[in-house]
Amino acid sequence: MPDRIALVCSCEDSMRLDERGLACGGELRTAEQLCLAQRDRFLAALATGRPVTVGCTQEAPLFAELAEEADAAQPLAFVNLREQAGWSAEGAEAGPKMAGLIAAAAIPLPETPLVPLRSEGVTLVLGRDATAIEAGRRLADRLDITVLLTGAEPVAPPPRTEFPVLRGRARGATGWLGAFEVVVDGYAAPSPASRAAYAWGPARNEARSRCDVILDLTGAPALFHETRQGYLRADPEDAAAVERAIASARELVGEFDKPRFVQFEAGLCAHSRNRRTGCTRCLDLCPTGAITPGKDSVLISAEICAGCGSCAAVCPTGAVTYALPPPATTLARLRALLLGHAEAGGRDPVLLLHDGGHGDSLIDALARHGDGLPARVLPFRLNEASALDLATLAAGFAWGAAGVRVLLPGRRGHGTEGMFRNLDYVAAALDGLGLAATLPRAAAIETDDPFTLGEQLAPALALRTGWAPAGFLPLGAPREVLRQALRAMRPAEAPEIVPMPEAAPFGAALVASEGCTLCLACTMVCPTGAFSANPERPQLRFLEEACVQCGLCAATCPEQVISLAPRLNFAEAAAQPMVVKEEEPFHCTRCAKPFGTASSIRRVKSRLAASGHWMFADPSRLALLELCEDCRAVEATLGGVDPYAGPSRPVVRTTEDWLRETEEE
Repeated sequence: MPDRIALVCSCEDSMRLDERGLACGGELRTAEQLCLAQRDRFLAALATGRPVTVGCTQEAPLFAELAEEADAAQPLAFVNLREQAGWSAEGAEAGPKMAGLIAAAAIPLPETPLVPLRSEGVTLVLGRDATAIEAGRRLADRLDITVLLTGAEPVAPPPRTEFPVLRGRARGATGWLGAFEVVVDGYAAPSPASRAAYAWGPARNEARSRCDVILDLTGAPALFHETRQGYLRADPEDAAAVERAIASARELVGEFDKPRFVQFEAGLCAHSRNRRTGCTRCLDLCPTGAITPGKDSVLISAEICAGCGSCAAVCPTGAVTYALPPPATTLARLRALLLGHAEAGGRDPVLLLHDGGHGDSLIDALARHGDGLPARVLPFRLNEASALDLATLAAGFAWGAAGVRVLLPGRRGHGTEGMFRNLDYVAAALDGLGLAATLPRAAAIETDDPFTLGEQLAPALALRTGWAPAGFLPLGAPREVLRQALRAMRPAEAPEIVPMPEAAPFGAALVASEGCTLCLACTMVCPTGAFSANPERPQLRFLEEACVQCGLCAATCPEQVISLAPRLNFAEAAAQPMVVKEEEPFHCTRCAKPFGTASSIRRVKSRLAASGHWMFADPSRLALLELCEDCRAVEATLGGVDPYAGPSRPVVRTTEDWLRETEEE
């Protein structure tokens, strides 16, 4: 990016700037107090009309305002060089890190796709005692309130009926903010003559309530996952929690936008075909219930999705990809970070992957109150660490990272199982390639303490790369980037086949060819085209590089001769279709047209002959199976062989026939 200007401020000389290292890849301009006394340097950079990267995020709102006042239209980027690099016990050696951070920040983030939600304020308050009625009373001026009491405790009716108060138990619920539906059992209305406590009328089950917001004050198990928008829950005995829930409910009226966290292409999904279930990775991991089974693919509700990204982390085909940001942007930024660090003279970096909330706060605290991040630790922000996929992990190593550490809260959040599974996969791949080290190259750091973060990062600095950093571009789908990264790291002496753990998204589908009948059912359900047929002759082919180990072929095979073998195959043959089973075609006995296979014709004829069925007792009928579809119709029409004719019917005997035969005897 030679046309970009990098404005780097030493923040009143509180950190040292390595101008030689920072000058890589663009024009460097420095300052000591860019936000106050030296604003003119920022305005001068804007006046050039060139893209500008400012090495400060604390004063980003100020710089954005100055750019707006100056009518500057060029791209403006911000990067935190102070807490992430300069404020550190090793800040003097952090020049290559700063260069990498500046290079990564210069790659723009695309606009976030949004999902619109609308709430009219129709609110169902679920409760067990007077707390629910009091909450409804306080919200009635803002929301359309209905209170549903469980009836487990006596509740005195208020003097005035300002909103409906009913009895019932919520058996289940579906939906999201603005579109909830609650199934209620024991639904009953109160008697208007209720005196000291509500007296309830006749009850019925399967009543349904549609509402925009649910305020759950029953103290019972939650109806939804904690991330479901529009569903507020509090323990009725916790007054502070009830207050927070009431305050949140008051704001849930109007139109809202939430990010569309994932993009989904149903045509790539390997979930099911022909009522056979294959891949269930995302279904098994989604903690919010946003993913449900469909006919040929899963169904993802963007309104329910909470953005953990576990589905995108484990999807083997790329049907689900994370959209905040999309994989192409994430990989491009990661490449710029690592290659920018190397270009400025950095070696053997340790990549620290973290999210925006928890990770940024710990890094900030460590910089302000501790020794800061080591110079060789490169922080890289993800929207959610749980969305970390295999392509990002493998590409990070291929572009020069000696180790990867994923920063997580001390209490694991929802949806992290897929990320831990990917850590195991990449560790198995590196081990199989002979690139494992004494310490784990890929691991998680689970802590809420910034000083513990620094302590657990220290051992990782002993890691060294055993391969030359690659420079390939992250082109194509994440799966293609993954294979390119693994090939770039593979030493020449490494084995061609590396075994992988169960459920790994790549491997072979092994066919016991002696039992295969070439029915080609596997080719009709394979979602990636790993199994294919030859239109010219009876032949089954398999492309290992395309196999995602979904298991649809094994579940569909009527002969049960297909088994899965998760592995990495670096041989050239894995990228070419290989013939699994081939037979000579059977030729029509009338016109010599090839159709079917000789073995299948013999097998069908032998089974039908052995069945003893009247339809195939005549050899002429079995001979029809040796004719192609055209000649079979001709034989049935002109040859006098009716394939649908039944057996000869017995002669009908009447009473007269019986009397005549008796006289003759």
